[in-house]
Amino acid sequence: YKAPELTAQAIDKDGWFHTGDTGKFDEYGRLTITGRIKSIFKTSMGKYINPFLIEEKFLQSPFIDCMMVVGENQKFAAALIVPNFEFLKSWCGKHGVEYTTKAETLQNDIVKARFVKEVNKYNAFFGDTEKIRRFELIPEEWTPKDGILTPTLKVKRSVAIEKYRDVIDKMFA
Repeated sequence: YKAPELTAQAIDKDGWFHTGDTGKFDEYGRLTITGRIKSIFKTSMGKYINPFLIEEKFLQSPFIDCMMVVGENQKFAAALIVPNFEFLKSWCGKHGVEYTTKAETLQNDIVKARFVKEVNKYNAFFGDTEKIRRFELIPEEWTPKDGILTPTLKVKRSVAIEKYRDVIDKMFA
């Protein structure tokens, strides 16, 4: 609005409005927004990955509350995973696993193995390029208050990457 330069960037010469979103049509011709163009990244192997599609699938897991796929200019995709701690606490109780603090519980070998199983389960839906090869479990919940999530509960990728730079670097080391 009242910004001709920005308007020119958003509307091309043929009158098409470029939102910056990616989408797909379903079998009924309905358009579903599947992410943002600027979120798509290229691996060092030259393959493009739309992290939103991977995250959307993995978020079907009752074990996972939030997730962010990373891997720009890397050989593979990796992920930061925030567990659904309420579900995890219940699961631990049913499986005789002591639930102490979030951080300590995520270090438990049985819990780690359960998340490996969960990642493998959801990796089965993807080709080799999109499979999560490494992941780190994050011991704190992401919220709009901490600035990692937007008010609509979407991950602010740049904020998360900055906050977890060391964790991300470790996954690709």
